[in-house]
Amino acid sequence: MFDSYQLGGLRLPNRVVMAPMTRARATADGLVTPAIATYYAQRATAGLIVSEGVAPSARGQSNVKAPGLYTDEQVAAWRPVTAAVHANGGRIFAQLMHGGRVGHEAVQGHRPVGPSAVALDGQVYAGTELGFQPAPVPYALSTAEAAEEARLFGAAARRAVEAGFDGVELHGANGYLIQQFLSSRANRRTDAYGGGVTGRIRFAVEAVEAAADAIGADRVGLRISPGGTAWDTAEEDIPQLYGALADALAPLGLAYLHTLVTTDEDTLLALRKAWPGTFMVNPSGQIGPQEATREGGQEWLARGADLVSYGRKYLANPDLVERFRTGAPLHPTPDHMTFYQDDTAFISYPSAQYA
Repeated sequence: MFDSYQLGGLRLPNRVVMAPMTRARATADGLVTPAIATYYAQRATAGLIVSEGVAPSARGQSNVKAPGLYTDEQVAAWRPVTAAVHANGGRIFAQLMHGGRVGHEAVQGHRPVGPSAVALDGQVYAGTELGFQPAPVPYALSTAEAAEEARLFGAAARRAVEAGFDGVELHGANGYLIQQFLSSRANRRTDAYGGGVTGRIRFAVEAVEAAADAIGADRVGLRISPGGTAWDTAEEDIPQLYGALADALAPLGLAYLHTLVTTDEDTLLALRKAWPGTFMVNPSGQIGPQEATREGGQEWLARGADLVSYGRKYLANPDLVERFRTGAPLHPTPDHMTFYQDDTAFISYPSAQYA
């Protein structure tokens, strides 16, 4: 856990990664604020930081007050953030997150899009005035539009590098657009982007290829949640689906594949064996009451993972690596008010005092 690791052109001082977590503290124009720079700089001792989900396009916006990387102003707003992380000796990837059907017109200003005109069974947040509303039926992307939406990840990757990020992670997990194409429930298409396994992985492969072509494959990662059920996701043939995805992406030489523990161990271990490059595991699985533990991370490193990622533990413990290393007590599960609502409390968690 505390050994250094070579990740593409980056030398990581340890194998503990700060996982992406929604912060919802950007302006209405998707601009990050100085508090975000403080937040990430406080956690720069992580082997690698993966940012909150960042919209690659206006159409990809999902959350209220989520940041973007599709305008020059957004790029400029991110530069002090990446500079602050680098000044503290850290490394940071931008997570490119296209919400797809997980959105609402009141937030996005337009109808959400998806692989098919199938609404998720649940409610989505539509802003302070409307609160939670039934998820709308998304606009089904045409074949040409799906190809263009995949290419947008390349443009966003270039902007991320312009903003000072060391690389990007494409969000293919937790029920957002990339996983919607993988999902047999959300994807009812019969064209090249649907049907069997080959069609359902096509969008993910093309989005990753676009980012790799834009900034180099060794600066691009992909996050997945095989079998995950967030946002009414359902997948069939999970071992075959993700095995085919890994086989299609393996020749590219990506920075890493980042998986949540959302399916059975045999499937994940087979994926580890099939993946020739860096394999990162988030031991906590889908967001739930159980947080990942140091012991869980160590177990996955022993099973063959190269890196392990932590989310909520990093929110409450900016110096998580040193606490793990020294055995210093951890702050308990963070106050929910510091997740999204309060503008400053999320940067108020102190580091421990070490002898």
